[in-house]
Amino acid sequence: MRLPNRREGEIFALAEQLMGGSRIQVVCEDGKTRMGRIRGRIKKRKWIRPGDLLIVRPWDFQDDKADVLYRYTYTESSNLSRRGKLPDSVNVF
Repeated sequence: MRLPNRREGEIFALAEQLMGGSRIQVVCEDGKTRMGRIRGRIKKRKWIRPGDLLIVRPWDFQDDKADVLYRYTYTESSNLSRRGKLPDSVNVF
C-alpha cells in the first residue's frame, strides 16, 4: 500500500466535489481547499468520488492547485485509519 512521500511534498487529501473536466475540489491535511487535477493514468483506470481518500502533490508555483497521484480504496483507507497512519486532520469515517 502506497503512502505519501513527504520529501516530494505529497500529502493526504479528501475528495470534496467533482468539478468536471478532470478537476476535483480536495481538502488537504494542512487544512487548505485546493483544485485537484486528475492525471491521465488515474482518470482512465480509477474513478474518484466525493469522500475518497487521495494522495495529492500541491503545485510549487500555485498553492491553491494540486495533482492527484493516487486514490485509496475503501478497504485501504479503513486499514490506514485502524493502523493510525492518517493524521488527525483527515477524517475518513
